Amino acid sequence: MTWSALIIAILLVLLAGCGYYLVKFSLIILQMQDAFEEMLDVLDERYRSISKVLEIPLFYDSPQIRQVVSDIKVTRDTVLLVANRFASIDSSAVEEESSPQ
Repeated sequence: MTWSALIIAILLVLLAGCGYYLVKFSLIILQMQDAFEEMLDVLDERYRSISKVLEIPLFYDSPQIRQVVSDIKVTRDTVLLVANRFASIDSSAVEEESSPQ
């Protein structure tokens, strides 16, 4: 066996290893993307649910209830912020893919 054939064989083995890990990591990334999309759907649903509850007027003037309502509003805003950040990460990745090289 000549040196060139040996080098080619080694490079083919390395290429096969790289291909294996490329497919493995690509599948992991796709699974993470699906998980993020499901999470965004859940966050959107919770945001709508909390918003509906906050539209109901209060008939009890207790400071504790006012504090709970305030905490719910902050939580609602936080859910919206997290969902927007994940959505902006997703949209920036799409923009990078579609931009001409």
